[in-house]
Amino acid sequence: MENINLKINGLDVSAPAGSTILEAARLAGIKIPTLCFLKEINEIGACRMCIVEVKGARNLVAACVHPINEGMEVYTNTPQLIASRRRTLQLLLSNHDQQCLSCVRSGDCELQQLCKEYGVDDAHYYEGETTHYELDETAAHMVRDNNKCILCRRCVATCEKTQGIGVIGANNRGFDTMIGSAFEMGLGDTSCVSCGQCIAVCPTGALYEKDYTQQILDAIADPDKYVVVQTAPSVRAGLGEEFGYPMGTDVEGKMAAALRRVGFDKVFDTDWAADLTIMEEATELLDRVKNGGVLPLITSCSPGWIKYCEHYFPDMTEHLSSCKSPQQMFGAMLKTYFAEKEGIDPKKIVSVSVMPCTAKKFEIGRDDQDAAGVPDVDIAITTRELARLIKRSGIEFTMLPDEKFDDPMGESTGAAVIFGATGGVMEAALRTAVEVLTGEELANLDFTDVRGTEGVKEASYNVAGMDVKVAVASGLGNARTLLDKVKSGEADYHFIEIMGCPGGCVNGGGQPQVSGDVRNFTDVRGIRASVLYNNDAAKPIRKSHENPAIKKLYEEYLGEPGSHKAHETLHTSYVKRSVN
Repeated sequence: MENINLKINGLDVSAPAGSTILEAARLAGIKIPTLCFLKEINEIGACRMCIVEVKGARNLVAACVHPINEGMEVYTNTPQLIASRRRTLQLLLSNHDQQCLSCVRSGDCELQQLCKEYGVDDAHYYEGETTHYELDETAAHMVRDNNKCILCRRCVATCEKTQGIGVIGANNRGFDTMIGSAFEMGLGDTSCVSCGQCIAVCPTGALYEKDYTQQILDAIADPDKYVVVQTAPSVRAGLGEEFGYPMGTDVEGKMAAALRRVGFDKVFDTDWAADLTIMEEATELLDRVKNGGVLPLITSCSPGWIKYCEHYFPDMTEHLSSCKSPQQMFGAMLKTYFAEKEGIDPKKIVSVSVMPCTAKKFEIGRDDQDAAGVPDVDIAITTRELARLIKRSGIEFTMLPDEKFDDPMGESTGAAVIFGATGGVMEAALRTAVEVLTGEELANLDFTDVRGTEGVKEASYNVAGMDVKVAVASGLGNARTLLDKVKSGEADYHFIEIMGCPGGCVNGGGQPQVSGDVRNFTDVRGIRASVLYNNDAAKPIRKSHENPAIKKLYEEYLGEPGSHKAHETLHTSYVKRSVN
């Protein structure tokens, strides 16, 4: 690709043709501040924090959208620019709830950080009119506080363009502009699917998950409660970021140690239930293929995707696997199998999950998720909430030794840990389904065609003389594209994996916050996913059907995959919802 030569702050810079000033400056090691900009999602130049001077231009220009050209001379840090950015920040603060000490994003807020960098420590324009909004707490998973919204529209763009949902937008005009749903509906009354991607991109504390850490501490303090925790694969790939570790650090051992010190009675691994999910889902796939069942079979591990399908593709709910998600399977086995083995009343067990996903908070309240007559999972928290819980408990995370999960529900395989990356469920299922169909051991366990962070991936494998066609989609906008092709007959598959969040659970709505500056120029999804694939490669057992703990479960309790008892405890049902 042709390069363009320009000067930035007097430095000679070369950048690919088509680059913006922001991108060219980044290549030169110069950071231009942004608030509204999200690459390829929200390129609107609205916040005016990224303004720069271009020699010969009549006005200041927004670096995030202004293209470079040959011989251009750009200045990013002149006194005029610094004064303009300070004024912009002061204006934002003039109508902003500044209760920073009690804000969940304090210390991790992009607005707060910019105010610190530019020496803005007061509202300045404090005598003007201000707005006040009531909190929207109608959704099961999150709170919306428009008193802290800066109208950057990142959430709007992500909901509409990335997820293809669009249940929020800018309402009213001028000073009265606010982000909300149509007809001022509460978010919980819309077709929101609880994916939390709006929270993930919000630069301030305007959007945040409902926090249940105090309920966990209360349960642990209750001598009549037996409190058990499970942690999803992606949590170990993200949690370290909350304690200063570089992105891509696997903190599985320290996480297990921290949870033990918080006071949980048992510390288990959702990966165990991921292996269990594969046993049931692969069996279901083979049954449908052999007996003329509804195809394609579509995975059911992502609750955001499930709710999306119920709202936007209700005629395709029959394609969904009836398997509960690993979170729910774990909870079901905890309150049946484990409770019976240990002689514990299921009503006394408090089942806690740590997930990269805000939609899990909605999922635990769904119907048909109560194998023991009580909810399979009582409390679902995010990776971010776990970090708060550890800090509140006074635990020095970085000083902890590496510890293992408890048995028997802590033993897992490499197939289970890759569930957190897009394509991981598909690959794990193929490792088992292919060996069952052929009766032969796979020479190569890596199905690389379904790996990677692309929005849609397709592959075909010849298995026992039959071409098995599969597809993988992550991000609900990509899911819509794929399913439209299936419905029109343009595409034909046997098995489809869909994850609600772009890149899969490693990029879930409950993972550690990543600033726009990092998100725009770093492969967050790929870096976190590498943790899981490295973990998989290092495991002594990499196929779900070879997990000895799962084999023992079927021998002692379930009988065989797809049995009547398995269906009673590990499978669920769906509803057809309207679009609001």
